[in-house]
Amino acid sequence: MQLYYQEVARTAVPAVTGGKFVQIRNGASLYLVFSPTEFTKYHANIVERFCMDKGIDGRYDAERKRFDIYDTAWTIVGGGKFEIDRARKTIRLHDDSLAYGKFDKAGLADAMLSFSEFSGFTIQIE
Repeated sequence: MQLYYQEVARTAVPAVTGGKFVQIRNGASLYLVFSPTEFTKYHANIVERFCMDKGIDGRYDAERKRFDIYDTAWTIVGGGKFEIDRARKTIRLHDDSLAYGKFDKAGLADAMLSFSEFSGFTIQIE
């Protein structure tokens, strides 16, 4: 999120942010890619941006509703919406993605809490 706020919008990261996220897996590695609403409108846009940043080949489907990854080692697990309140130290993950389905809740809170950025946060997964 720092990318959007600091480099695109040229503002400080707000205390409360919200948007969409996707969950992507490559073998044992799990990626949670968060994007504020102002930066990417659709889950497919988040996947496209992730692939561009990582040099992974992919393409939109005919209706431009999904961005599919060609490399079968990568799997788009699902997606949802998020709200992060830095003042209250809470993160809420909810909803799903019309393009990719529901994210996998299993072990997600523990994985997120392993990052120093989220140390001391309470994570609510619906």
